[in-house]
Amino acid sequence: MCGIAGIIYTDRSGTIGRDMTNMLQAMKHRGPDSTGYALYGEPSELLVMRFKLADPHVAGDFGYSDRLARSRRNVESRLAKIGATVDRVESESEYAYRATFRYDGELKPLADFVEDVTGVEVLSLGHSLEIIKDLGDAESVAGRYQLDSFNGTHAIGHVRMATESDVDIAGAHPYWAYPFSDVAVVHNGQLTNYHQWRRRLERLGHRFQSECDSEIIAVYLAQSMADGLPLEAAMKQSLEELDGVFTYLVVTESQLGMAKDEMAAKPLVLYQGEDMVAMASEEGAIRAVLDREIDTYDPYEGEVMVWSR
Repeated sequence: MCGIAGIIYTDRSGTIGRDMTNMLQAMKHRGPDSTGYALYGEPSELLVMRFKLADPHVAGDFGYSDRLARSRRNVESRLAKIGATVDRVESESEYAYRATFRYDGELKPLADFVEDVTGVEVLSLGHSLEIIKDLGDAESVAGRYQLDSFNGTHAIGHVRMATESDVDIAGAHPYWAYPFSDVAVVHNGQLTNYHQWRRRLERLGHRFQSECDSEIIAVYLAQSMADGLPLEAAMKQSLEELDGVFTYLVVTESQLGMAKDEMAAKPLVLYQGEDMVAMASEEGAIRAVLDREIDTYDPYEGEVMVWSR
């Protein structure tokens, strides 16, 4: 049992980090192991890369701090070697970093080159997307990364109960659609043709950072959009080609979408207001960001909906 949430301010910016934290904290009981955010600020000319040097569970190993310092230097060196002009590299925690830089080349060679540093994982890369995920509930993660001060336009989030894999950052959601800019997914459910689609996407040259089926959905949608489909059409196609029981949320630089499979067994509650749309696995998560009486409803089976800024 996990919980997912999404929110988009349709005509403004707002306290997206704080609102998403409130929504996810309201669903702490659905997933206390880890919490993840995909937050969208105003698009920048600079690329923003969120990356980690290691998982926190290896902290305390002999030489841990020295290895992290070497890894950080290697990441900065590789960015320079591939032609990026680094603006700054900031420490978010002992093992998590945020880098901003100028780069005109393709993202895949850059991300691959950075991830070849032992222990390094690129969590997100884009002009507005920032993925932050770590162990603990939403309040503890938000405090660690100072997310209450993050202003933006839309976001998705996830609280995770680790049932089939380790409690670590690598298994935490959301997932970036590696190596496509500014696309991320969270989902609740399971794909039954996961291995088939992983092999098909790998034959197209894609690599995956995890064994999680959410990552398959993200790359599938991003590849479909790269092939020319609008987001909504790519999502409708996914309901025909991805088998299983699932509800997912997807975000791009300017859109938020939701999709339910034809069985609609995984819950999602939706609220649409004049300047905000919010959705979550439970109605209580939506009420955590609205201080008035609201009307909500459950999307139908096989339904796809997309909101744009």
